[in-house]
Parts: sequence; C-alpha cells; structure tokens
Amino acid sequence: MLNLLNTLASICIIIGLFFMVVAAIGLVRFPDFYSRAHACGKCDTLGEGMMLLGFILYEGASLVSVKLLLLIIFIFVTSPTALHAIMHFAYTSGVKPWKKGDARE
Repeated sequence: MLNLLNTLASICIIIGLFFMVVAAIGLVRFPDFYSRAHACGKCDTLGEGMMLLGFILYEGASLVSVKLLLLIIFIFVTSPTALHAIMHFAYTSGVKPWKKGDARE
C-alpha cells in the first residue's frame, strides 16, 4: 500500500512539473500579454495543485497534509482572481490584444 501511494505521489508531482514547464514555454512562445498571462495562469495553478497533491499523498494523514490542502484551496481561489484583475487592468490601460498579422511583441 505504501509503495502504491508513493507511486501516485510521484505521478502527481511529475504531472505538476510538466504543467509548470508548459507554462514557461507558453510565456516564451505566445505573442502577446493576454495569451502569455492565460497560459501562465492556467498551467501554474494546475501545476502547483498537482504538485501539492503529490506532496499530500507522500506525507500521509498529518497536520502538514491539512496545511497543504488549505494551500491548494488558497491557490485555486486567489490565482485566477489575481490573473483576472491584472488582465482587466491591462485592458483598461490600453494594452491591445494581438491579432493575426500583427507583429509579435
């Protein structure tokens, strides 16, 4: 049973790392602020959540697991909210979305 939990924890951590790498690639490859922010916001939230879930599975039932679960909930609430606020401010400040045919920034 312990070996199965460690395997599941490793799989969750690797999936989380994959999403974090995808977010970094999206930050470099996408053409404008909005698509870059979208890629980073989605992938970072999911990547961090999966990694923390893997840490919970590895740790087992303890107070540390409860704290990590609360951290997952906090990240899932605040990250999309903060990303929305940043993108809304950028839009109201006049940052124009990229259109096909425009030069990349």
